[in-house]
Amino acid sequence: MALGLFGMLVNGVIGIAMAALVAIADALVHWRVYNAAGVWRRGLRGNERMDRLLRLTLERRGHRVLLARTVPGHGSADELVVGPGGVWLVHNEAWQPDAEISHHGGRLFIDGRTQSKLVRGLTERAEAAARLISERAGTPVKVVPVLAVHGGHLPRRTPFAADGITFAPPLRLVRWIRRNPSAEYSAEEVEAIARAAVHALPIGGRTMTAAA
Repeated sequence: MALGLFGMLVNGVIGIAMAALVAIADALVHWRVYNAAGVWRRGLRGNERMDRLLRLTLERRGHRVLLARTVPGHGSADELVVGPGGVWLVHNEAWQPDAEISHHGGRLFIDGRTQSKLVRGLTERAEAAARLISERAGTPVKVVPVLAVHGGHLPRRTPFAADGITFAPPLRLVRWIRRNPSAEYSAEEVEAIARAAVHALPIGGRTMTAAA
């Protein structure tokens, strides 16, 4: 009888332990889903924040800001900035708060891994946008790709350049755009290039990625 009671007790303890493990695993799954969704929400809010920031700063200084334009065959441009100092294609990216963002040997690394797909896609998007705008404007136009970083752990010194792209938090990126011209356009040329971009790059839906 004592042996039977002992067996029931052991089985009960094992059952409670198993239930606890299941509950912990379930909580972990839900936490990961919530955290991933949080990065996505931060990304979307970051994109809206960048929209407002560009309009409150650069648009007041003679720049034109075009939002959510489609680069045919290459996805969407979150923001396209046309100003006296050139044309920039701005991409927004959200990373987990503890993601380590670094650069070594001129290349971008996230948590020690290179980001070839991200940088190649952004570079090709900017090159395609430049080609389409140039054809429409009837004059060569260079489009510089830049990336606004939302979240993640950045190096102390930003902006930084990696894989031919400049990376920085939103406000620092806006300052960098103002201080690093790639061309020299008059107010009339800014308007002409912006009009060409409006026709060459149709309005598209928001397709921002949220990086892991």
